Amino acid sequence: MNCPRCQAQLKVETYRGIEVDRCPKCKGMWLDYGELEQLEDTVYDQDESKGILMIRSFESELPCPKCENPMQRFSYRAYDLELDFCEQEHGVWLDAEEENQILKLMKQRGKDLNRKLSAEKEWGALLADIKSTHFRNKAKRLFRRK
Repeated sequence: MNCPRCQAQLKVETYRGIEVDRCPKCKGMWLDYGELEQLEDTVYDQDESKGILMIRSFESELPCPKCENPMQRFSYRAYDLELDFCEQEHGVWLDAEEENQILKLMKQRGKDLNRKLSAEKEWGALLADIKSTHFRNKAKRLFRRK
């Protein structure tokens, strides 16, 4: 397969345990169908909390390295990161360093969701405490007239 950006021959390599096709010139990377999710899973594997992968797509100027049909572009999980994909489900093209952006976004998403869950748990405990008789008695004592 050839690189859709610079036409160089793609080289097979292993990246984070995934066999990918990398361009030796422009450093882009071809991920076969399903490998984008595998890449995400190396830093955050909670699929139900990842969000929608693609909301809408639009035409790309790049051809698919497998079928050579024009690919489509989409905003990755509604972030400011546009990726190219083959509509025939052959795979996804990542330009140089986009794999690192994906890993960074997924890692941050995991931290954000963990922080959110922790805050919700603390809020729930506070609400439960407020409903307790002990808390109400404490509050009444604070506002009693002397």
